Amino acid sequence: MRIRRAVFLPLLAFTLALSGQTPSKGKDARRPKAKGVPAPAAARAAAGPSVAFEKFVLPNGLQVIFHVDRKLPIVHVNEWFHVGSKNEKPGRTGFAHLFEHEMFEGSKNATGKYFSRAERAGANLSEGGVNGTTNNDRTNYFITVPSGSLEYVLWLESDRLATLGEHLTKENLDAQRAVVKNERRQGLENQPYGRAFKLMVENLFPAGHPYSWPVIGSHEDLTAASLEDVQDFFKTYYTPNNLSLVIAGDFEPPAARKLVERYFGNIPAGPPLDRPGRWIPSVSGEKIVEATDRVPQ
Repeated sequence: MRIRRAVFLPLLAFTLALSGQTPSKGKDARRPKAKGVPAPAAARAAAGPSVAFEKFVLPNGLQVIFHVDRKLPIVHVNEWFHVGSKNEKPGRTGFAHLFEHEMFEGSKNATGKYFSRAERAGANLSEGGVNGTTNNDRTNYFITVPSGSLEYVLWLESDRLATLGEHLTKENLDAQRAVVKNERRQGLENQPYGRAFKLMVENLFPAGHPYSWPVIGSHEDLTAASLEDVQDFFKTYYTPNNLSLVIAGDFEPPAARKLVERYFGNIPAGPPLDRPGRWIPSVSGEKIVEATDRVPQ
């Protein structure tokens, strides 16, 4: 898989900024010091790349991270919501992934499919220029467009954050629920060894552990989800104070900051959030799970 630098650098800057870390400057015992190279230069080479970034927080709690890279006239916008399947409750699993789908279905002032608007803004859909992903710990959405489309993208993203919850309808929820169920069938139930991951997490993590169910959830929980359940999930976790926004690429930070403040600054903060505590399971010995399966393929 080829990693494009225009995408890799923003993600690297984002990771460093959130963790508050810088690349390690410790000695690498496996790498001898380069002969004839001054000590500071050798230390920098051993430490790895250094990514410059600017970080600030709006009054509503939104974290904003800028990284300037002028190699290409493009900008990459990455929204990282600090919510994943670990924030769900037993009996109501799959909400985080379900909302990844809902976020592409249009908002109050940007109706219609998000992907159509993204493509008109210059995103390359066939090359992964816009998408979203969900895992146990977070849900993120990203888009890469020409630099001139930055303001439009920020308006589009802010409208999703501000209005998608009220724009959600029962018909839309049912449609995306069906899509997710079919995705589950294709990826887990109708594929050789598709059940393996579910069996592994169920047997590695004890019952009730936030990693003990699949990110995609279960058919039963998806069916049981009501419109009110899903709207409450959005109101709780899709808030400025639960979001880190990254802008990377060829742009002017002062102008971008004004745009962020204009489009995101008036969105109210959500409720204070309790983070799940660390729960490291203990594995006392070898555990063997044998399973048989029948799949149409």
